Amino acid sequence: MERKAVRRRVLPGIAMITALAAGVTGLAGCTDGNGMGITSDQKGGGSTAAPAQPGKYRSLPQPCKAADSKRLKAMLPAADSLTTQQREQLYAGTAEPSFDGDRHVGCRWNAQAPEGTLLLSVTFERVVSYDRAAASDDDKAHTVFVRRLTDAHLPFPGITGSPSPSTAPSTAPGASASPAQPSGSPAATPAPASAPPSASPSAPASAPASPSTAPELGSRVLEGLGNEAYLDDKLSPAGASAAQSRTVRIVFRTSNVLVTIEYSVQPSGPAAIPSSAETQDKTRQLAQALAERFSE
Repeated sequence: MERKAVRRRVLPGIAMITALAAGVTGLAGCTDGNGMGITSDQKGGGSTAAPAQPGKYRSLPQPCKAADSKRLKAMLPAADSLTTQQREQLYAGTAEPSFDGDRHVGCRWNAQAPEGTLLLSVTFERVVSYDRAAASDDDKAHTVFVRRLTDAHLPFPGITGSPSPSTAPSTAPGASASPAQPSGSPAATPAPASAPPSASPSAPASAPASPSTAPELGSRVLEGLGNEAYLDDKLSPAGASAAQSRTVRIVFRTSNVLVTIEYSVQPSGPAAIPSSAETQDKTRQLAQALAERFSE
């Protein structure tokens, strides 16, 4: 009987100690650092931030079929000697090998003509961010675009280098000091008077020829093409026998996809120089058509 009484007294004591311990633990969890009984969320709000949504594009179109035949024929005129089957093969293009058709695809065209060789390539690259809590797919694609813009040694859109070349022409008016030399030439003026008609027409004829031979537009950042874009124009150095080839590359970003177009013109004769304006214009027209296709 005494043992049963002891058990009855011990069990309520243990239950009371357990309840007190649980109460102390609960108070420690509910109080803040000052010991006040204020409830607080132990998890920071920043840690529960939702990751960014995936990019707009989940797949890529087929690059060999992205360009319409009309623009391809304008950029890659086929030789008259080609048969119908050879023309079809020319404009069908050759797909570049790819390990993931939803991430990186490309296509190339090669046209041989009597006036030279024409090369065209179109590449689509879908950028994916593996940590969308830190950066979205679009942000990652923008980072890749900026890296390529930097590699091309082009200025960022915020700062343009065009005003500095305008200062160069200002030196030309400064060359007006050179008229002092013509002022010393009056002694020689009687001699030209003997043959003024032949000398005067020859000078103006050579003047318009010089500006027409160098209408260089140069590399620059483009506006109105996708989210951001730039154009890189390179002319190979002149050689004794090799012709100068011109390669125009346009890279633009639309959401989380980067599009690269490269158009190269290699004349067959060393005297011919591909036109900068014409080569850039054809490349820009194709780039604009591809940008519109992605926006559909």
